[in-house]
Amino acid sequence: MSDRESTSPSGALRHQRAFAQFWIARIASGFGFQMLSVAVGWQIYSMTHRALDLGLIGLAQFVPSLLFALPAGHVADQFERRRVVVLCQVAECIAIALLTIGSVLHLLDETLILALVFIIGAAKAFEFPPMQAMVPGLVPERLLPQAMAASASASQIAMIAGPAVGGLLYVLGPGVVYGTSAVLYLAAIAAMSMLRYDHVPPRREPATLRTVFAGVIFIRARPVVLGVISLDLFAVLLGGATALLPIFAQDILHTGPWGLGLLRAAPAVGALAMSVWLARNALRQHVGRIMFASVAGFGIATLVFALSTTLWLSMTALFALGAFDMVSMVIRGALVQLETPDDMRGRVSAVNAIFINTSNQLGEFESGLLAAWLGAVPATLIGGIGTLLAVGIWAALFPSIRRRRGLRPDVSEAIASDPR
Repeated sequence: MSDRESTSPSGALRHQRAFAQFWIARIASGFGFQMLSVAVGWQIYSMTHRALDLGLIGLAQFVPSLLFALPAGHVADQFERRRVVVLCQVAECIAIALLTIGSVLHLLDETLILALVFIIGAAKAFEFPPMQAMVPGLVPERLLPQAMAASASASQIAMIAGPAVGGLLYVLGPGVVYGTSAVLYLAAIAAMSMLRYDHVPPRREPATLRTVFAGVIFIRARPVVLGVISLDLFAVLLGGATALLPIFAQDILHTGPWGLGLLRAAPAVGALAMSVWLARNALRQHVGRIMFASVAGFGIATLVFALSTTLWLSMTALFALGAFDMVSMVIRGALVQLETPDDMRGRVSAVNAIFINTSNQLGEFESGLLAAWLGAVPATLIGGIGTLLAVGIWAALFPSIRRRRGLRPDVSEAIASDPR
């Protein structure tokens, strides 16, 4: 191995065995979940032919993620995180195995499928906080941004390829898709079970309102953490152009389902390309300005997409949108993890999960509502302009983020941001 390879971020990251096992577990479970999502939607719609039932699938996943997020954060900080993740994945695998058996034996109906989806959603709610909180313990601190980018790339690969593979396998029947998903979850469980993760939980505290809401209190007292999490909420809430892609594809770009598929894939491809670059190149200077600039780039890309009338320009805008979002996501994630002590990371990640889920769901609702009132193009323009306004407002409200040079604050920044 050359000296250059050993000292480069990507070269060093490749030699973190525990993180490599974590990455394998994440891509396996993510791939399995994306395949599962395609099969569930297609199977339920084939049974009922009601569009409302497709919304119930999303509701069955959203409700447990909202109900259990804060208790899940408490669990992540009170118990050994790797074990919590493994137990959650075991629960998901069992539910998927039941879907497999039910499909093969023709025992499933809509209610049973939704009940199993709810169980999977509940397990995922408890899996997310410890999964996020594990990353800083798997790599040296200097490699955290690259590790987060590599972890995000696993999700993007799963999002791009998982639905396509799931759709192809569905030709053989939903049981084949569910069975393949269960096998992938077994691979994730094996990889997660074998990785070395040194986490000694603190002395256990009973679950009280104070301990469960400790993450909320912590975030309110830390301007940097509050600023990056709330910026993510409003940027995604206002910039939900992807929810309107079917309208743009059919009525504005005059393309068919193949064009819609290309449009849907473009943001994920952009995010994946950027995550690969970030995994090989460290962001060491002016990270606050870069974060604000990337969110502004997200807003500008949204405006270009809104005004585009050609497929190639729309795809380019969505590609850029996904790439800009990945830059800001990696910086935000690294700042939150580095600003949070280990014994609070689970609860802070849980609050962050609520913000992410809420912004995604409400962002789609907001875009649909505005489109119904004003039309798809004005609604998307308003979202892009709103994102740019949010960047300006947040830059003024949180000067400590704007002035942030490195992911770790220097002495003057630490003194300025200390709430005491």
